[in-house]
Amino acid sequence: MNQSMSVPTSATPITIMTVDDHQLLRAGLSEAIGSQPDMRLVAEAVNGLEAIEKFHATRPDVTLMDIAMPEMGGVDALIAIRNNFPSARIMMLTTYSGDVRIRSAIRAGAAGFLLKSTLRRDLFDSIRMVHGGQRRIPMDVAMELAQFPVENTLSPREIEVLKLAAVGQSNKRICALLEISEDTVKAHMKSIMAKLEANDRTHAVTIALQRGIIIL
Repeated sequence: MNQSMSVPTSATPITIMTVDDHQLLRAGLSEAIGSQPDMRLVAEAVNGLEAIEKFHATRPDVTLMDIAMPEMGGVDALIAIRNNFPSARIMMLTTYSGDVRIRSAIRAGAAGFLLKSTLRRDLFDSIRMVHGGQRRIPMDVAMELAQFPVENTLSPREIEVLKLAAVGQSNKRICALLEISEDTVKAHMKSIMAKLEANDRTHAVTIALQRGIIIL
């Protein structure tokens, strides 16, 4: 993650916390941040729950947080942290740019986004930009949002139905698990396909996964 750029002179380094469930990525970030005289890594976390705890303990200037993690994802952790620390500057890391989770993070006050594929190029400038009070949304993410100008949000029940369909449950099994009638399940699936402009339930699942509406 080497970058050639001018480093601002600062008596006090930017303190940073990294949050990701992949040890190799955290190690790479740690090495990169350690190479910058104006930055200092103060905490690492492997999921959202640990991130909340360590944010309280260290109060980093900038947090780099994976948007999708086990136990508690980045968006939920972002909301929890900013409920207590409204000025927290948190950038979301992602390997892909599903527009639904991105919109959720924006609504929750994310300071920006970093695609993991561009960390080598964008990491240091992004940290300094966000620390300076700016918001950073990469072109790839902006284009993803422009592709879906209307979110067409599914209801919580529709998301439950679609998650069960995604793991292969039949309509009869879904109605048993959710304690609703089969006609209600069919109505939910019809609504889901209309909102997602899907041809069938398999297509609806594919779209929902791509856009970050459901996570398996």
